[in-house]
Amino acid sequence: MKKIPLRQCIGCGAMKNKKELIRVIKTPEDTILIDATGRKNGRGAYICQSSECLKKAIKNKGLERSLKVNIPQEVYEQLTKEMESIDKKG
Repeated sequence: MKKIPLRQCIGCGAMKNKKELIRVIKTPEDTILIDATGRKNGRGAYICQSSECLKKAIKNKGLERSLKVNIPQEVYEQLTKEMESIDKKG
């Protein structure tokens, strides 16, 4: 039996299947991106596919702690927009 990789959401703290979460990465060039494929190089943090979890992660600085970098406000705004488009699809 194959082991299913679980990851913890940095917003709500729930343990979920890796495929159910969105991966946010810090690339070697220190840019913050949403990694839709889950395969890009960089330090990753996982978050549920909901705006609520993103708001919690921003409030408790979970994303900054996980990626070990200070995140500018513009990046949070970009992530929020991308999360809203995901919410509308789902």
